[in-house]
Amino acid sequence: MTVSSGSPGWYLRRLSRMGPREVGGRAGDAVRRRRWRSARPDCPTVTDARFTAVLPAGTIAAVSPDAAKRLIAEADRLMYGHAEYFGVVRDDLVDPDWWCDPKTGRRAPWGYAFDVPYRNEDAVGDIKQIWELSRHQYLTQLAAAYAITGAERYAERVAEHLRSWWTANPPLRGVHWISGIELGIRLLSWVWIRRLLDGWPGAAGLFEDNPVALNQIWHHQRWLAAFPSRGSSANNHIIAEAAGQFAAACAFGWFPSSARWRADALRSLEQHLRSNTFDSGLNRELATEYHGLVLELGLAAVAEADAADVPVPASVRLVLLRMTDALAAVVDSRLRPPRQGDADDGHGLVLDGAGTDRWASLLATGDAVFGRLAWWPAVTGTDVRTPLLAALVRPYSDGGTTPTATRPTSLPAHFADAGMTILRGPAETGEIWCRCDGGPHGFLSIAAHAHADALSVEVRHDGVDVLADPGTFCYHGQPEWRQYFRSTLGHNTLQLDGGDQSVSGGPFLWTRHARSRVLAVDTPGTSDGGTARWSAEHDGYQGSVHRRRVELTAATPELRVVDEVRGQPGPHRVVRLAFHLGPAIAADLVGNRAQLTWTRDGEERSAVLDLPGELSWRAHRGESDPPLGWYSPGFGRKEPATTLVGTGSADGAVEFTTVLRFGG
Repeated sequence: MTVSSGSPGWYLRRLSRMGPREVGGRAGDAVRRRRWRSARPDCPTVTDARFTAVLPAGTIAAVSPDAAKRLIAEADRLMYGHAEYFGVVRDDLVDPDWWCDPKTGRRAPWGYAFDVPYRNEDAVGDIKQIWELSRHQYLTQLAAAYAITGAERYAERVAEHLRSWWTANPPLRGVHWISGIELGIRLLSWVWIRRLLDGWPGAAGLFEDNPVALNQIWHHQRWLAAFPSRGSSANNHIIAEAAGQFAAACAFGWFPSSARWRADALRSLEQHLRSNTFDSGLNRELATEYHGLVLELGLAAVAEADAADVPVPASVRLVLLRMTDALAAVVDSRLRPPRQGDADDGHGLVLDGAGTDRWASLLATGDAVFGRLAWWPAVTGTDVRTPLLAALVRPYSDGGTTPTATRPTSLPAHFADAGMTILRGPAETGEIWCRCDGGPHGFLSIAAHAHADALSVEVRHDGVDVLADPGTFCYHGQPEWRQYFRSTLGHNTLQLDGGDQSVSGGPFLWTRHARSRVLAVDTPGTSDGGTARWSAEHDGYQGSVHRRRVELTAATPELRVVDEVRGQPGPHRVVRLAFHLGPAIAADLVGNRAQLTWTRDGEERSAVLDLPGELSWRAHRGESDPPLGWYSPGFGRKEPATTLVGTGSADGAVEFTTVLRFGG
């Protein structure tokens, strides 16, 4: 069933997932929005404002030449007006229309911000396309290009676009004043733009000596103080809101309310970093890209605190330390993390050009800030952001600020609180990396960014997706695709009677959550030919339990997956077992055996997938009615990939055994 957000039924389902405190808070927000419609105060008068949160002398010189080269190439593309967002190529960035969606050609309507129906693509266009440019992260790239080269054309373009945006988007008018995450990330971008333009003669006139800029900065912070994400929505959004407000209140602390905003934002950031993060360090949304987003935002906030000499609770640094160690533990040999849950290509702070590895950059920053552990993977790439952040963050050995945490002494394989287990085979013949999912169904009562993927597996060989998580593709506007990419059939797991394990109430709402539990984990070292084992079950199919066992034998190497449906299955219950192959994998399916082939670094690789003979198998590729056989490499992009689906009966106590043999 496709459920649209914004319908009366959706509002009732959404309301059912809120507690009394959240309902009261949202009622207060509604009253405040009505009052703000006609009562828009002016920014207080600011005198003698100065920007002091500058980079230490010599910081720019620490940027490596190859990272600088990538950034300058990106900046030059932007200067010519070229960019790509979510699969849509744009050539209009010399003089952008801030309200236009280039994908549909629609312009968002003018009016009071909270009246704009931003979820309605027919009325507004693709809201992600409209919002992304106005995060102004492309302007941080241009400002960084100025800082590195001293070429004033980059600074002048930044100033031109900021003045254009401020004129087109007065406070509380239009689509860019609707969502707190957008305001928070935009404030963080403005802080870094001002910092990176510090050597430009026009910097002060653009910001602290500019009444229009001061008005925008003040209204952004007033908005964030009034409308924080609440209750069941207090996920990565509130981290972005708090980090952006805190950064602005530190760097632009020129207003009577700045001290209060700074204290409140820091309190919120500390609280929600902890609540959004498992003790193991993994993000509770169990959506890997949001782990990266929250980590970027947290590191940027700590940099602002240290630049402004604002004390930060030790718990903030502890959470970021654990998140960094957890990221180092779950990436594969090519530094790719799991493709779990939603992913929308969102970043907290962008200072690098195309081709910079996001995850390598985060690990490089973690090394600079916390120090790498012996089991961390090697990071050979370079980036612009790491030396700039590291220049602002105080060394943890200085002033007694070292986090008092016990860090893992060896590579962790099982994250019990998150229900994630990584099984690994020896790297000599190409690392086998297998993620097993036995964790909770997302975070908070709505589990907004979760997928119905309980007990799914994700398998790579030397960094190549073999059994792939297909990804996300879209959020709004294409409900059949949103439904498919987060469905049970859209993952490497078992579907019963054509339904999902968890029940969707809308594109960011789950009304019933499957409960999973890990039964056993044994992850010995596999370099000596040992076997790693994992088993788990979930109760998402009412009256029945799906149980799965996974074994990775290093000596072969071989991955064995055994599925079983337990309970009272009833007559003629239909099982569908899906295995989604990565886009690089060619498959020749004969009966219940698939010969898999692919190329890695010019070398031919192969595997054999023996599928359960109790099921009837078909290969699907690039089908649209209904969707099946797709892989999304990034938000807004999809490409055909082979999906193998076996169909049969769950009658009786039947086990379905799948064996993946590499090198076959």
